[in-house]
Amino acid sequence: MTQPTPRTDLVAPPEETVTDPSTTRPVLQARGLVKRYGGVTALSGADLELYPGEILAVIGDNGAGKSSLIKALSGAIVPDEGEILVDGAPVRLPTPIAAREAGIETVHQSLAVSPSLDIATNLFLGRELRRPGVLGSVFRMLDRARMRAEAARHLDDLGIMTIQNPNQAVETLSGGQRQAVAVARAAAFGHRVVIMDEPTAALGVRESRAVLDLILRVRDKGLPVILISHNMPHVFEIADRVHVQRLGRRAATLDPSGCSMSDAVAVMTGALDPAELSESALAPGAVR
Repeated sequence: MTQPTPRTDLVAPPEETVTDPSTTRPVLQARGLVKRYGGVTALSGADLELYPGEILAVIGDNGAGKSSLIKALSGAIVPDEGEILVDGAPVRLPTPIAAREAGIETVHQSLAVSPSLDIATNLFLGRELRRPGVLGSVFRMLDRARMRAEAARHLDDLGIMTIQNPNQAVETLSGGQRQAVAVARAAAFGHRVVIMDEPTAALGVRESRAVLDLILRVRDKGLPVILISHNMPHVFEIADRVHVQRLGRRAATLDPSGCSMSDAVAVMTGALDPAELSESALAPGAVR
């Protein structure tokens, strides 16, 4: 007997999976951070949450505590009070090396690349690969061939097509290409978080576009990104949430899809109380 054909129009379509920050554990979290420099309080109970697979933009006026917050998260300074958690577990980050060991890589505005060295050497700066056996363990010889191959692979993984030769000296690269080398280094070794401080500040329009696309590719690889920027169009183009820092603490966390740039600037400068914003302007899980 012929079996009747089942009706596919009665089958419910699969539901979309949406990450809800209110129910997801942060990859990186800061709670009540306080940092004082004599009589000046740079951080006054600062909070921050970074969730898996997102780009979190951090904005704020000069003196709002953005730099101090990022330095605390990257191990450059030690806060006087508060705690930092990685994957829900409290960690102590007394040095940038400790932050790197926790999986937090930072691309500073100054880039921290050595112009006279080639791309592969810059990519492994401070983490050079040694040759196997006695040549590496005793004579400390570098495995340059392996570093070149690994550098080419990391650049290719991020779709950086403007750099073809990992033996090329960094001083011969454009500003955007140097930024790409710094980002590739962070993505290669940051297995939890990548922090980027003003990555497009000194770049032209075309190079800025390439760096923004590169940040999106880092996010798409599964690495959450903290982006510090004064460029509002860039922030609203690629950020999933916007952390507004004011007077040493978080003023609000905004949803760029439901908030205007002018409202974000108004909150940042204190001209607008976050309590006056609509629900759609606030990021999911944000506290007023």
